[in-house]
Amino acid sequence: MTESVHIVGPQFSNFVRSVQLCCEEKGIPYSLGAEIAGHPMALHSAEHYALHPFGKVPILLHGERRLVETASICRYLDAAFEGPALQPEATWQRAQVDQWSGLLALYVDQALVRRYLLEFVFPKGEGGTVRLDAVAAAQPEVVRNINLLEQQLAEGDYLVGDDFTIADAIAAPMLDYLAGMPAAKDILAETPRLMAYIERLRARPAVAKVLVAPDLGART
Repeated sequence: MTESVHIVGPQFSNFVRSVQLCCEEKGIPYSLGAEIAGHPMALHSAEHYALHPFGKVPILLHGERRLVETASICRYLDAAFEGPALQPEATWQRAQVDQWSGLLALYVDQALVRRYLLEFVFPKGEGGTVRLDAVAAAQPEVVRNINLLEQQLAEGDYLVGDDFTIADAIAAPMLDYLAGMPAAKDILAETPRLMAYIERLRARPAVAKVLVAPDLGART
């Protein structure tokens, strides 16, 4: 089995960045991009659907193996490669990491990224303007979700205790994007633990390497 992996997907995707973070934290060699064996793969093409039945990213390629869904990919990387553990050994704490990974990927991402941040990044209003009504409608759920994270961070430096885990790898890209949005400044000002957590994440070498300004021109 090859020692390196390939992450299929554009680097601006928060979930692609989560997989990158796991690779960086564990020291796993990887390549990245919407291509297979050096050949470009158009997103939502027949080739894409052959790799992921719902046409999503990221997709992990490891030799002849193919794996989809961010949390599953991250758990595989943690188990299959040497390097710092990204999951606790204790059963209950590991279940907590799994729980938060699922909550983040299913619900927090929908509230923060799909229904809020993307309204600013890829405006769908007339003439390419931001739909302020859509932003206003999404904001209460943004507030509810960041308050949930604020409460959880009373338990430790990271989402599950005091060690960086897969849950933090999933949270970091979406929170970094949120903290970079001027419109979210006042919302985040009400969650000091969350803001301190974001800065703690950004200070990690792996996070600083991965959370770079996105090349949105790569979107297809």
